[in-house]
Amino acid sequence: MSDENPSIMSHVSVGTNNFDKAVAFYDTVLATIGAKRILEHPTAVAYGKLFPEFWVHPPHNGGKANTANGVHFGFMARSKAEVDEFYKVALAAGASDDGAAGPRSDYGPGYYGCFVYDLDGHKIEAMYWDENAK
Repeated sequence: MSDENPSIMSHVSVGTNNFDKAVAFYDTVLATIGAKRILEHPTAVAYGKLFPEFWVHPPHNGGKANTANGVHFGFMARSKAEVDEFYKVALAAGASDDGAAGPRSDYGPGYYGCFVYDLDGHKIEAMYWDENAK
């Protein structure tokens, strides 16, 4: 096993206008892909599997949290079943649908994913890549 982390990102953050609801949403949804709270502060929570990769908090400048058109955050699932569960749980937790779980051939033969908007309107995705698909 290599000691090199294959990720190119340290972390990303999303702003929220309702911290308690956002954290409850991500506690539930990210658990479907094996992620959990890694770090907690009074107004910030970081999720990951081994290290803090995805942060949720109100904007540091005290302003209103906004979304960025064209930006979304993709979470890696370990199976199609995890993608399906992520989608189902996210919708049940109040997310808005932006693409049901399933294959998308224009993303490649191994892609299986879903898209939703979280409670603050951030677009999030869960995806599984089947390396054996042709």
